[in-house]
Amino acid sequence: MADEEGEIMGSFDVTALFTSTNINQLYLKMRWSGIVYQRVAACEPAFITVILVPVAISGKQTCKLKGKFNLNSFKMPGDVIIGGMFPIHYRVVSSNSSSSTSPQSSGCEGFNFRAFRWARTMIHAINEVNQNDSILPDIQLGYTIYDSCFTISKAVEGTLTYLTGQDEAVPNYRCGNGAPLAVLIGAGGSALSIATARILGLYYFPQVDYSASCSVLSDKFQFPSFIRTIPSDIFQSRAMAKLAIHFGWTWVGTIASDDDYGKYGIKNFKEELEKVGVCISFSETIPKVYAREKIVRIVDTIEQSTAKIIAVFSADIDLSSLIEEVMQRNISGRTWIASEAWINSALISKPEYSSLLGGTIGFAIQRAHIPGLRDHLIQLDPRNSGEKLITEFWERAFDCMWPEHGVDVSRTSDLKTTENNRTDVKNRIHIIPPLSQQLCTGKENLDEIDNTYVDVSQLRLTYSVYKSVYTVASALHNMHTCKTGEGPFVKGSCANITDFQPWQLMYYLKNVRFKSLLGEEIYFDQNGDIDAIYDIMNWQRTSEGHISFKVVGSYNATAPPGQEMIIRNDSIIWNDDQVTPPFSVCSESCQPGTRKGIRQGEPVCCFDCIPCADGEITNETDSRECIQCPEDYWSNENRDECVHKVIEYLGYNDPLGLALIALSIFGACVATAIAVAYLIRKDTALVKANNCGLSFVLLFSLVICFLSSVVFVGEPVAWSCMTRQVLLAISFATCLSCMLSKAVNLMLKARKTKGKSPEDTTEKLFSPLQQRIIALIFVSCHACLCAAWLIILPPYPVKNTQSQNIKIIMECNEGSVVFLCCVLGYDALLAAICFVFAFIARKLPDNFNEAKFMTFALLVFFIVWISFIPAYLSTRGKYMVAVEMFAILASSFGLVACLFVPKCYIILLKPERNTEELVSGKTDTNDKSAPPTSQSLTTSGISTTCSSVTLN
Repeated sequence: MADEEGEIMGSFDVTALFTSTNINQLYLKMRWSGIVYQRVAACEPAFITVILVPVAISGKQTCKLKGKFNLNSFKMPGDVIIGGMFPIHYRVVSSNSSSSTSPQSSGCEGFNFRAFRWARTMIHAINEVNQNDSILPDIQLGYTIYDSCFTISKAVEGTLTYLTGQDEAVPNYRCGNGAPLAVLIGAGGSALSIATARILGLYYFPQVDYSASCSVLSDKFQFPSFIRTIPSDIFQSRAMAKLAIHFGWTWVGTIASDDDYGKYGIKNFKEELEKVGVCISFSETIPKVYAREKIVRIVDTIEQSTAKIIAVFSADIDLSSLIEEVMQRNISGRTWIASEAWINSALISKPEYSSLLGGTIGFAIQRAHIPGLRDHLIQLDPRNSGEKLITEFWERAFDCMWPEHGVDVSRTSDLKTTENNRTDVKNRIHIIPPLSQQLCTGKENLDEIDNTYVDVSQLRLTYSVYKSVYTVASALHNMHTCKTGEGPFVKGSCANITDFQPWQLMYYLKNVRFKSLLGEEIYFDQNGDIDAIYDIMNWQRTSEGHISFKVVGSYNATAPPGQEMIIRNDSIIWNDDQVTPPFSVCSESCQPGTRKGIRQGEPVCCFDCIPCADGEITNETDSRECIQCPEDYWSNENRDECVHKVIEYLGYNDPLGLALIALSIFGACVATAIAVAYLIRKDTALVKANNCGLSFVLLFSLVICFLSSVVFVGEPVAWSCMTRQVLLAISFATCLSCMLSKAVNLMLKARKTKGKSPEDTTEKLFSPLQQRIIALIFVSCHACLCAAWLIILPPYPVKNTQSQNIKIIMECNEGSVVFLCCVLGYDALLAAICFVFAFIARKLPDNFNEAKFMTFALLVFFIVWISFIPAYLSTRGKYMVAVEMFAILASSFGLVACLFVPKCYIILLKPERNTEELVSGKTDTNDKSAPPTSQSLTTSGISTTCSSVTLN
């Protein structure tokens, strides 16, 4: 079954649920052909499920795997062991992927002085705790620190090795009887910590991280045993968004590393920006494995984009290759917003990058001065330490080779092999320079060098490491000082600091509370996060071309809303040494008077500025919609203010109104003058023959017609609106009724004289009283119609805001269109009947041509009012009133001119013709301008009184 070398030839797998006692009993009983299936010596199962491992019979019982991890470490024994994990190297060395040889755990390359300082800070803090009698006075803390090489695989290797207690990791088992493991501090980066937290969370093993700020780690369902002394990126993302909003940047590019830190950080950042309308110009991802074509594509995007602000969530190691390419392309004029992972990185803030990165602004965790740290850092002595990491540090710090490595063979050949095996080494930015051939003496003075390791001016993540150690120490102290019966566990029990379970320490870690070096109170919320407090840092170029870090503000997430960020704008020096903030927008802001017009298929920050329509305004910058002005207001020329509309009506101070009033008064005076002339010459034959009673009524109605137009002038009010149309209609009705009574007689006489001589027509027509009754009836009917209009639906003044946008036209609403049409239609009917009668009588002999002048007067009346309709409808505002007044005056003047001017000519200028013979038509006259009347047809003589004259 087995050969003499003890090699296993067969196997027997048993999987069951066992207690520790059952396992011991099973070990004593199980033997099979010289092969024993035994419990791993001193190994405690971490799961309930026990896997029995077959091993060859030997005197030494060990846990054994076929592989062995290649891990760099620091170790110091103690009563309680604190684990640590730091990215002391940048990456792993690429190994031979051939399956023909046994795979080996990869080594690491690229020494990270900054992370080495973090590791030494952890050691310094543990030494302080051990020397401090107020914390764990009778307990000595030890440590086991591993190098994660900034690689997930190495972080996992270190975690498994730490849990199992030996270099050959046995999953699920702790092999060894040493001091209890307290906690793991690390692993130095979000992606690495997420990987380790998933493993440690299976056992509820505490993990305190100093640099993993990814927001997803706040999820206690996925990471139940994870806490951290660095704020969550959810707060940093909000702070970066507030920074962009503070400076008015609405067009921002984003770059993230291809890991959880970059992806979650930039995702939260973009979500915060989108809430306030800031747009993302581009969003790129830096590959974790260097690929030049991807880097070039990202740089092309940066160069082509109009965004001047670029926010970067990335570790400095990942970002360095991109910055180098940007530097080679000399892409300037960009302002970079840095996350805390690279804001104070010596790898990025090189002097050769100062022209490109000067003006960078970002957030950093709080800085602190750690007493005694620098002295501790420079006290290294590689001659007595025996630690591989310390000798490697010494070689890189002083550019020499440690004697035991060999001068020209082993170390040089190793470096050449490393260089040859490295993938795409020509295109890598951080090629490890070969060591010089000079030997190290170990007496070199660290106090004389100037590198990141000894630089304690920006202790930020270093301070976070320091707080992590004191967090663990305070939790252990609280657990150690617990009094039986007052403990937090079952029945008031306490945990034994020399033999406790991970979940018991986790309780104390979640509830720890102590004062830090800065006087802040350290405690953890339900998500395992601390209060988010950041410094706002600005990269400023010095006169020597170096980059200095200047604090220009702060951000405190616990401050009241609106007071979280304090920033000193005058302290910031921007790109190209400018003191004014850069400007980054896709489209210029829309000024008042315009609104945003979104471009189809483009972000909302890319828009056109569209002027507001008439009657609409915007009084703010970047308005999305124009505001409609109130009814009585209108937009000004710039469309940024609503102003009162111009109120328009035909006023008394208007030149046009004054001219029309003058014409009205002149027409009334003319009609009055004719009446006076008639009155003075009332005893003459012509005045008597023209029925002076109806003539005076006719002239009075014409005076009213002229004066009624004056009511149309001035701001419309209730009385003027009710008066103007009614007064006009009644005056015209009176005038036309008088003319109609005359026209009836003329028409009847014309019919009776048809085929007869005037001397033969002696029949009488309507008497004067009858004619007056006819006129009165027509006028009364019209007056009743107007009265009904005024009582039922009277006209009233209104503000017309629809006809003209920029004006309020004060006008009269006629109340009822039906009544208006009836009133005006009645006048039109009278005029039409009168015209027909006059037209029939037009062929009377020349001596009897009264009907001709009446026909001409009514033709003028019709022409004026027919022309008035299109003219009235084509005008607006005060000109509508002016057109109506002009029509009134024109028709009135037409009636006066046609009916009375010829008679006045005889009365005033040709009095010799104003005789009974001429008026009676018994004597011919060559003066055709003074026609006789129809009176000669009805009587052989003229009455001596005006009242007895037959009405014409």
